[in-house]
Amino acid sequence: MKIALLGTGFGQAHAAVYAQHPDVDEVVVFGRTREKLAKISEQFGFTTTADLDAVITDRSMDLIDICLPTRLHADVAVQAMQAGQDVLIELPLANTLDDARRIIEVQQATRRQAFVDMFSRFTPAHQYLRDAVTDRRYGALLLIESEGRTALLWPGYDLTLQTLALDMMHTDLDLVTGLLGRPDTVQVTGIDGPVGRGSAATVLLGYTDAYARISSSALMPQPYGMRGGWRATFTDGALEYTMTAGFTGQGQASLAEHTAQGERPIELADTSPYAAMIDHVLACLTGAADNRIEPASALLALELTLDVHGRRTRPASHLGE
Repeated sequence: MKIALLGTGFGQAHAAVYAQHPDVDEVVVFGRTREKLAKISEQFGFTTTADLDAVITDRSMDLIDICLPTRLHADVAVQAMQAGQDVLIELPLANTLDDARRIIEVQQATRRQAFVDMFSRFTPAHQYLRDAVTDRRYGALLLIESEGRTALLWPGYDLTLQTLALDMMHTDLDLVTGLLGRPDTVQVTGIDGPVGRGSAATVLLGYTDAYARISSSALMPQPYGMRGGWRATFTDGALEYTMTAGFTGQGQASLAEHTAQGERPIELADTSPYAAMIDHVLACLTGAADNRIEPASALLALELTLDVHGRRTRPASHLGE
């Protein structure tokens, strides 16, 4: 396959996957910074270009992978689909609901395949948790507590409170809404670090018979990498997941079951969620899989993420409303 990869920031994580993928024959990387393009070309051997329109309309491309700033996602995705291209859009899908719905409408009108990079749906532990909730193997889900901590691993991503909800908390909100649906109440608090040092925030989501706490921090020093996990508490047991990773999402992970019989480790597949997501996209393009990450499937989580993002801009006295 031939891939057009748009963006040299977080696009580097996708580039690392494509470079190792047996089904990818050629990657053309678009960027506007000569030095970043040269670095990617040297590291992966990919062709580079500064001509966005040319690469979007090149019908020899099998996929347009959009890793540009979020504000550009909708316009570029719409342009690509209207040019007859299939698109993979880095999360979040868009920074407004209007733009998200525009992407969905154009996808339906053009009948192109479109994907949004909800990579965490391919995390083996997340799939185990979803199955456990569905078949009630530990009873009813009462509480899910998620925590992510990271250094600033991606060039150009400062992860201040202006971007933390959209760029870091979105995947956890997708997990929670996938398990519990739309929350009844939302509370948010957060803090910015020193300039160039990220931020941290916590979100509490209330449901009739359950609640969720999501905490994200981008305040860690560079050698820390990325770490986190979640704890899901049920009426008859608990699951606890921990992970460490670098900028590609590849790292170590463990899942443990806690019941009245004691603790039991759950064996997990050694799979990078980023690589699994791209495997899924390429399989869909060949007709070997059904799309699990269509833009419409991310709409509820995006709506909640934008709500959390908006609450950050309100005075502290209103954060719980």
